Amino acid sequence: MKNPRWVTVGLPTAVAVTALVVTMCLWTPTLQPSAGSGDTRWPGWGFTHTQFSADDGDPPAVATAGGAIESVPMVQAQAIMGWGADNPEPSPGRYDFRSLDRRMDFIRRSGGIPVIVLCCAPDWMKGGEPGETDWDRLEVAPRPEHFADFAALSATVAERYPYVRHFVVWNEFKGFFDDELGRWDARSYTDLYNLVYDAVKAVNPANLVGGPYVEFASKPLGSPDSSPLLQGPWGAVDQRYIDAFVYWNLGRKGVDFVAVDAHATTAQGAPDEFTAVQKFAAVTTWLRAQVDVPIWWTEWYVEPAGPGWSSERQVALRVAAMIELASSGADTVLYWNPRPDGAECAECLWTDTWATGGGRPLPFLDVLQRFARWFPPTVVRRKVDVADGLLALESDRARVIVNTTDRRISAYVDGRQIEWSAYEMLWVTAAGSWSGAAEPR
Repeated sequence: MKNPRWVTVGLPTAVAVTALVVTMCLWTPTLQPSAGSGDTRWPGWGFTHTQFSADDGDPPAVATAGGAIESVPMVQAQAIMGWGADNPEPSPGRYDFRSLDRRMDFIRRSGGIPVIVLCCAPDWMKGGEPGETDWDRLEVAPRPEHFADFAALSATVAERYPYVRHFVVWNEFKGFFDDELGRWDARSYTDLYNLVYDAVKAVNPANLVGGPYVEFASKPLGSPDSSPLLQGPWGAVDQRYIDAFVYWNLGRKGVDFVAVDAHATTAQGAPDEFTAVQKFAAVTTWLRAQVDVPIWWTEWYVEPAGPGWSSERQVALRVAAMIELASSGADTVLYWNPRPDGAECAECLWTDTWATGGGRPLPFLDVLQRFARWFPPTVVRRKVDVADGLLALESDRARVIVNTTDRRISAYVDGRQIEWSAYEMLWVTAAGSWSGAAEPR
C-alpha cells in the first residue's frame, strides 16, 4: 500500500476492553464472490447458543441483544436437545419443539445463518422410560438399536426447519468412549453418523451434513497416548482422538464439512498462552491434508483467565487464536457463548437479558463481528510478521494487529510508526469494502 490515509475510529466504551484503538487505512480491495449451497451466505464466524442465551428474558433486553446481533449477521448454532432446548421427542412419535422453535425463531429474527447440531438423544433412545427426561444423562449416547430412531428424529428436525442447510452430527463423541478398551468407540459413532447422513439428505439433497465433532484433546509431549506426528511447542494431540477421526473418515458415507473442537492451554506444556493457541493452526493444517471439504471449529477454548489478567489480555488471547484459525484455513469458527456474568465479562458477547437494561453488546461481540465482516472464508487470509510480540492477520479487506505482550511495542506499519500498549489491538480496514457507509463501526 502506498501513501495510506489514516483515520481513527472509536469503539464502544462499556468496559476496559473498549480502550482498543481502531485505525483505518483506505485502499481499494478485491472482493471475492460468496459461495455455498442453498444459502448464498457461506458460513464463517459465529457463535453457539448455550443454556442461557439472548432469546429469552426481559423483552426489551432481548430486543436490544437481537438488534446488536443483527447488525452484522453471523453463523448461529443450536443443539436439538440441551443447551437451551428441551427434549424434542419425550416419547416415540410425540414431539415438543416449543423451546427449539423459540431459539430458531430468534436466529431468523436476528439475521443469523442457522446451524443445527443434532445432539442429544431423548431418554427412551438410551435406556430410559418414555416420557421421562433425566438431564444428568444428557450426554449418554443412544443405544445401537435406536440409532435409526435418532436418524428419524434428525430427519423430522430437518423437515421442520427447511430453511436450515447445515447440520452437525452429534457433539464431541459424547457417550461413545469405550471404558474397557480405553479408547473412543469410533465404529458406533460412524454407524450413527451414516444413518443420520442418509436421513437428512433424504429430506433435501441440498442439506449439508458434517461431523465427527471430535475434540482434539492434547497431552504433554512424550506422555502416554501422545501423537508422535501431530505435535509442537504447544504439546501433542492425544493419538486416540486422531485414531477416532481416521476411522470415521474412512468409514463415513459422505461429508460436506468436517467439524472438530479443542482446548489450547499451557497445561500440555506450552511455555505461555500465546504459544498454546498455535495448536489451532497445527490441527487445522493436519485436517486440510486429510480431507478436501471445509473445516469447521464448532468449539474452541483458550487458557482460562488467571489472577490479575486484564480484560485486554483475555480478548487479545482470543484474537490470537482467531488469527491462527483463519490463517491456517478454518472455514467456519463458532464461539461457545458463555453465560453473561456482568458488564465486565471480557469473554461474553452481551449482558444478561434477564436483567433490566440487559442485552447490551459487549466488546468481544464487536471483535467477532469484525472478523465476520473482514475475514470471511471467501477471502485469502494471511498471518504476517510485523515485529516481535505483534501478531497480525490480513486480507484484501483489512488487517488486525495485536500485541501479545504486557509491554508497550512500537513498530512501523506502511511507513508509519505506531505504538501498541499492552495487549492492545489495531484494526487497519479497507473502508472501500463497505458501500453506502462513510466508515465501518
